[in-house]
Amino acid sequence: MSKMIFVNLPVADLARSIAFYEAVGFVRDDRFCDGTAQMMTWSGNIHIMLLTHEKFASFTPKAIVDAQASAQAFFALSVDSRAEVDAIVERAVAAGGTADPSPVDEMGFMYGRGYEDPDGHMTGINWMDMAAMTAAMQPEPA
Repeated sequence: MSKMIFVNLPVADLARSIAFYEAVGFVRDDRFCDGTAQMMTWSGNIHIMLLTHEKFASFTPKAIVDAQASAQAFFALSVDSRAEVDAIVERAVAAGGTADPSPVDEMGFMYGRGYEDPDGHMTGINWMDMAAMTAAMQPEPA
């Protein structure tokens, strides 16, 4: 079995969150869904589990933070081009999200922007030119 990541996000309105993540580019996977949860797939190994607050609370005794007021985590996903970074952020805004909750990353070999979903969960979208990054990270000759 390959290694995968499942990010569990508590959401206030499951239907709204499903529509948002579909608009951004995630794909529904109904193998893991019911009235309290929906699996959304970014790639074969990266998935988000959207969970109602009640469902999320069944996994932990800790309080669910208000993601509009407090940062719990900031996930970053990679894409194939700068244009795709901008397109995804534009789709997120059109679907009810907020663009660029953190500074835009512009490093020549790397470009990144982000969005907040309607619940305030932050996601970064990043493109990197790996060859240019490797060259930029080489130590200066002595």
